[in-house]
Amino acid sequence: MIRVQAEDFDIGKEVEALLGGRTDIGAVVTFTGRVRDHAGGERIAEMVLEHYPGMTEAELARVEEEARARWPLQASLVIHRFGRLRPGENIVLVVTAAEHRGDAFAAAEFLMDYLKTSAPFWKKETTGEGAARWVEARESDDAARARWEGERK
Repeated sequence: MIRVQAEDFDIGKEVEALLGGRTDIGAVVTFTGRVRDHAGGERIAEMVLEHYPGMTEAELARVEEEARARWPLQASLVIHRFGRLRPGENIVLVVTAAEHRGDAFAAAEFLMDYLKTSAPFWKKETTGEGAARWVEARESDDAARARWEGERK
C-alpha cells in the first residue's frame, strides 16, 4: 500500500491497521524518517517537499511491487509526506511484514534506499537565517542503493 499525503500519520495506528489482527506474520519492521533541526552544520527551520502527483504514486507502487517480488512479504506500507514540514515532524513511514525477520529487514532497507535516492521528491531546506537550498543526494545513499542493482533474492 502506498500513500503520498500532506497530513501527518500515527505510526502505531498505521501498523495496527496494516496487520489487521493477522497471526501469520512473524516479523514487522518499521522505519520512520523525521525532519532534523540541523544539516551541514546549520540549523534547519523547515523543509519543503515537492512531488508530481500521479507520477510519484505510480513510481512508489512500482518499487513496492519490486520489493514484493524480491522478498515474500505478507504486507507492506509506504507513506511519504509532502509540503512544508518542521523539525521533529514525520516525513516517511515504511512498514514491511513477513513470516521471517530477514525478509522484512531486507525489504525495508531496499525501500528506504530507493526512497532516499530515486523517489520523485524534491527537498528544499530553509536555514534558521532564512537561506534556502535544495537537498542533494549523498554518495553514501547512492552506494547503499547500488548494492541492490542486479541482485535478486
